[in-house]
Amino acid sequence: MNTKLTLKLNKRAIERAKKYASKNKRSLSVLVENYFNLITEEENKDELEISPNVLELSGIIKLPKNIDLKETYGKHLEEKYL
Repeated sequence: MNTKLTLKLNKRAIERAKKYASKNKRSLSVLVENYFNLITEEENKDELEISPNVLELSGIIKLPKNIDLKETYGKHLEEKYL
């Protein structure tokens, strides 16, 4: 889920960042997000990042409580490749 963030930056830095983003066909939001991810990467090595698409889909499928997912997936692979 994307969340709005307001930053106060030097006007010249913003202009340079916009030029860089345009030249590299990226949005400023993507540049800032990538930078935040880069500087916090070491601290978050153990965390698994879940994409927004996966988060949006989670909870759509209702499975029985007693289902063995590994066994079910194994059977699926057997049927698919045999």
